[in-house]
Amino acid sequence: MSVPSVKFNKQDRPEFFKELRARVNQYFQDNNLSRHANFSMKFKTAFMLCLYLTPLILMLTGVIASFWPVILMWSIMGLGMSGIGLSVMHDANHGSYSSNQKVNKTLGCIVNLVGGYHVNWKIQHNVLHHSYTNVHGFDEDIDKGVMRFSPDQERKGFFRYQVYYAPFLYGIMTIYWLLVKDFQQLVRYNKKDLLAGQGISFKKALTHILFNKTWYIALTLVLPLIVIELPWWQILIGFLLMQFICGLILASIFQPGHVVEDTNFYVPGENGSMENSWAIHQMRTTSNFATGSGLFSWFVGGLNFQIEHHLFPNICHVHYKGISKIVKEIAKEFNVPYYQHKTFFGALKSHFTMLNQLGTGEYDRKLAKA
Repeated sequence: MSVPSVKFNKQDRPEFFKELRARVNQYFQDNNLSRHANFSMKFKTAFMLCLYLTPLILMLTGVIASFWPVILMWSIMGLGMSGIGLSVMHDANHGSYSSNQKVNKTLGCIVNLVGGYHVNWKIQHNVLHHSYTNVHGFDEDIDKGVMRFSPDQERKGFFRYQVYYAPFLYGIMTIYWLLVKDFQQLVRYNKKDLLAGQGISFKKALTHILFNKTWYIALTLVLPLIVIELPWWQILIGFLLMQFICGLILASIFQPGHVVEDTNFYVPGENGSMENSWAIHQMRTTSNFATGSGLFSWFVGGLNFQIEHHLFPNICHVHYKGISKIVKEIAKEFNVPYYQHKTFFGALKSHFTMLNQLGTGEYDRKLAKA
């Protein structure tokens, strides 16, 4: 069973993306720039890997051995773990890190170093989320059983409390990913023939997952339990803290890009037809935030420029700020929305406001009145 097709409206201002692509191409030509990683990106790659691995090495070698310093090391690993996800493997799995696809494939597999599986990630993120952003029944990023991220999802009684329990679920996201999610996705993607689209069989993918998760748990949990001279429960606290910090950061960056008060949600019409062209659909379902903060943008892999990322996922994120002026300018010319929040906390507030409105039904009532 393959995924049903969604048909975007090719007649909806096709000149918008044509003009946008032409000017972005001109930008790279005029500035003699590659679309791929520069020295800054390569330095960041090394930095994030060191941020993740160095604390682990210090603990395993006994350089740091007392409780609070060890807890600090786990916390730093949580930052490194999220940094690898946001700033390194994300670009690589989009094929935008390097013009050499072998480099992209190698760096994309770094997601396995933090407990994930690169094939599943590419299906969920590249194929489903980027192709069908905020489309009910297609975008798995808004299809969560215990959270209501879309007005088209059935509202259950316990959703009224989701604004309160969301931070906890966000925090345990990577643990769920590690222990459950990849296996569930593998079965689902196999039924939908999505694994075949990645050139891999179910059996081979399952073998990869079992192998990668075994050595990941052995390296980050079992070995510390054996080597670090602290009670087992203190090591477990550190491991869970690392996961919680990473999960909270990842969710806090990705969710405000699409589930906020400004963005729109869609259900395909008859025969999978959509109201807008693909590019304009991305503009209506995506939002930027905190684009004036260079340090913040550096750490989150430019994903605060979520609009630019969705329009040009094949361009490395170090260029998003440069092309954002072009995107904003052309959006204005064609009367296309360009959603953004000035600060990260403003975007986060809008996200949690949206969660509350979706949970209580307030958002549904607003739609009914519109």
